[in-house]
Amino acid sequence: MAHISKKIVMTLISESKKRGVFITILMNISHMVGILRGLFYKILYFRNIKSSIFSLQAKSKIEVFNNKSKVNIGKFVFIRKNASIRLDFDGVLTIGNNVFINDNCNINCVNRITIGKNTKIAPNVCINDHDHNYKKNTSDHLIRGEVTIGENVWIGSNVVILRNTHIGDNVVIAAGSVVKGIVPPNTIFLNKRETELKPYKSKDKVVQFSV
Repeated sequence: MAHISKKIVMTLISESKKRGVFITILMNISHMVGILRGLFYKILYFRNIKSSIFSLQAKSKIEVFNNKSKVNIGKFVFIRKNASIRLDFDGVLTIGNNVFINDNCNINCVNRITIGKNTKIAPNVCINDHDHNYKKNTSDHLIRGEVTIGENVWIGSNVVILRNTHIGDNVVIAAGSVVKGIVPPNTIFLNKRETELKPYKSKDKVVQFSV
């Protein structure tokens, strides 16, 4: 606890020098509210959530729909606004130390999702460890898998991470990517895109576009 307190004090001093005292105070009031919200969810799901200090900003929520579901949250995890974390069935979600999750992210866990320490997740990212069993070839309406995200990973905006995805350490996932499968450590992952402009007819006249 003394180590955590010391880190908080040193961070406040450093931020005051960079941002100014007034802005730092306002910013940390917001952080304190987030920490209190995190504590509220920890108390609400005391059987399911194991954590140190973490911040859950406004309109973000954790929903646990099964007594068997578990959430493990490391130290100094920061979850920004309007994020949604849902667990059901035997889902186990593990979030490592110093993970940052930005606005409007969705994490849906029914089996196993692991996010390594120091990973940063940009806005509007969706992580799922399952698919809907649209073929209905089993009695289970879900097809379950795992998602593992390594340490020190950067995930860009609007990324979708699908079940049975394993991302190594120090990976960068480019914005807008759809990720499934194995991403080796120390790589940049991006989906190739091609921009194609086609002329179309308007009142029997061909309209051309130039770039």
